[in-house]
Amino acid sequence: MAQCSISNNIRRLRFDHDEMTQKVLAEMVGVTRQTIVAIEKGKYSPTLELAFKISHVFKMPLEEVFSYIKNEEKGDTK
Repeated sequence: MAQCSISNNIRRLRFDHDEMTQKVLAEMVGVTRQTIVAIEKGKYSPTLELAFKISHVFKMPLEEVFSYIKNEEKGDTK
């Protein structure tokens, strides 16, 4: 069975938006700074609602902030 992961561009987007801090982003979307840290590092996948809130802050479509990646296992052709 293939494993899947969600990657994101939040760190780059924060810096492209006047070097926004993790704390400021967290306050804007209603979570803790630690949650933003975990999302940026790929250790936590946000809820769909939180993902939309984050993309709204950057005024970008969801798929430009987050990417869904299917990691194929050896021999998996599905």
